[in-house]
Amino acid sequence: MAVDFPSFDLDVADPPYLLTPGPLNTSANVKAAMLKDWGSRDLDFRSMTATLRARLLEIAGGQESGLECVPVQGSGTFAVEAMLGSLIPPDATTLVLINGAYGHRMAEILRRLGRAYHSVDKGDSLPVTIEDVAAALDEHPEISHVAVVHCETSTGILNPLTGISAMVKGWGRTLLVDSMSAFGALPVDRDTIRFDALAASSNKCLESVPGIGFVIASTPVIEAAEGNSRSLSLDLHAQWTGLNRTGQWRFTPPTHVVAALIHALEEHRCEGGVEGRRRRYELNRDTLVNGMRELGFRTLLPDAWLSPIIVTFLCPRYEGFDFERFYAAMKDKGFVLYPGKLTAADSFRMGCIGRLDAGVMKLAVKAVAETLTELGIPDGAPEVDNHPEAPASQSGNR
Repeated sequence: MAVDFPSFDLDVADPPYLLTPGPLNTSANVKAAMLKDWGSRDLDFRSMTATLRARLLEIAGGQESGLECVPVQGSGTFAVEAMLGSLIPPDATTLVLINGAYGHRMAEILRRLGRAYHSVDKGDSLPVTIEDVAAALDEHPEISHVAVVHCETSTGILNPLTGISAMVKGWGRTLLVDSMSAFGALPVDRDTIRFDALAASSNKCLESVPGIGFVIASTPVIEAAEGNSRSLSLDLHAQWTGLNRTGQWRFTPPTHVVAALIHALEEHRCEGGVEGRRRRYELNRDTLVNGMRELGFRTLLPDAWLSPIIVTFLCPRYEGFDFERFYAAMKDKGFVLYPGKLTAADSFRMGCIGRLDAGVMKLAVKAVAETLTELGIPDGAPEVDNHPEAPASQSGNR
């Protein structure tokens, strides 16, 4: 992986550096945007809400693409549940494509809602393929909706969403996307990905603070959603109708988070939008991966499947390696990793997103090297280095 440095003049956040998939480091100005109080029913705040919806739509192709943006109070999972519970009719059957914890979470949401679903589970180290989708749709013709995670942060795997979306639309089905860890850094415009709805949040690649999820959906899909939701607060159609009619949120909005996100979206635009942010995150990833490999570490996934969001590394093979001690030592040096592992392999994750640059990634690698020495670990080489190889058809996923 070739490493270069971005030309964008980035005001890198101060430590601790959060090497996580979000919440993550934000700029000083995003934090400062929350210092003013706003009346939730005031005309000024209603104007801010309209601005927020319009700017989020711009990232997905704009209003001319026939899309609507509906913000939802809460974390990203609130938005995913609102999307699934509101846009899937009670009598419909959904195909859930799974290769990690967040695909399983969508299946659990549907189970709790009492909605019928089938699933394709690829484990935690393989992307879903268009062949998987075609086989499932052929076997279960009753499937009307397909739900998939864009970037599965259990491992950092990037699913081939362009091909999946073309396959789903070719079969005349509705595609719902959890783009939580991709929106803002990877293309999601409808010329690229033929989605019917996607969910994302404020505290991932948009580099704002937690508190707002949102769903971007085609107008016909959300118009048809009336009466589908069994939830009062997560009724996406009701939220959309209320915002369009009065400009107000139905229930108390996270006013300070709205202000922060609007500022974060302006910073996103100044960096060059999706393309600019993607380039920086890819440089972060390449710097991190190259440095960790020099220390002997191996990635769980082959290069073709590595996203620029978060990277999973196999743990060193030495008995003296203990992740909790490793985590604590890294935190003492100013780097907060993502605790716990979600994969079958013995592994840990390091994020590439947030208000960080390649220089911070070099410092992180230096901290890892120092920590290995402190723990008496010779290098990062794993017990087994046998990650799956990416077939040629999947080589462009990144």
